[in-house]
Amino acid sequence: MEKEQYYIGVKFYNNTFNYFFMSEDSTIKKGVFVVVETSRGLEVGKISFNPTPISTYKHSFELKPILRKADANDLMVHKANIERDKEVIVATKKFVKELNLDMHVLTATFSLDGTKLTITFVSDDRVDFRELVRMLAAKYRCRIELKQIGPRDKAKTSGGIGVCGLPICCSNYLNEIETISINKAKNQMLSLNISKLSGQCGKLLCCLNFEDENYTIEKKKFPPIGEAITIDDIVFKVDSYNIFSKDIKIASAEEIRIISLDEYQKLRKGNRKPNK
Repeated sequence: MEKEQYYIGVKFYNNTFNYFFMSEDSTIKKGVFVVVETSRGLEVGKISFNPTPISTYKHSFELKPILRKADANDLMVHKANIERDKEVIVATKKFVKELNLDMHVLTATFSLDGTKLTITFVSDDRVDFRELVRMLAAKYRCRIELKQIGPRDKAKTSGGIGVCGLPICCSNYLNEIETISINKAKNQMLSLNISKLSGQCGKLLCCLNFEDENYTIEKKKFPPIGEAITIDDIVFKVDSYNIFSKDIKIASAEEIRIISLDEYQKLRKGNRKPNK
């Protein structure tokens, strides 16, 4: 009989995001340290939520297994690596300055066995960091990987509080970060004030994605902007509408009125053909 499998959330010390792994051990509870294999090599992480039946897992990412619970030696090495990581950031920034490279170093992470060092950075342009890699390899005697990430990935890694007062979505639960178009702000009839529509990453807010489809559906119930309708022999044109209150603003040359969507639809039926 096959054992039941579970998916488990794991967080790493330099990241606020949940990463998912698989285990058959239902006794691994929140707060326990475990050893897993990631793209950076072997790492120690902390269980962020209890085992959940894998049948409820709805993401497309492949689940790697949790290798083991971290023992005392793993935790000692992990703690030592955290201090080494801090030293690496200082040394890397010094090398970057010496080489006059246009890059901002964010994180440095040694694998648990010390055979790999991963450094993340942001830059507006592509960076030739070959000499930097040689300098780091000579100093730390391990495999060096420099990883350039974008502003959204930086925000995801760093975390923070959004304008809503809650932790920013990309660091809390979003698995994939989509490109956001200004057309979504237009579709939601928002004022195109880029500073107010931008998140901590400087890019358009990810939450513009969340209600965009609902706006598209609801707007189909309303007349197009500029549609004309005759009321008491006066021609009005649709100026704007509010999908929440379901009110429509119509204007003529001399008058502005606010009417409900239901009232507008009744009036339009009274017009044999809406004037355009």
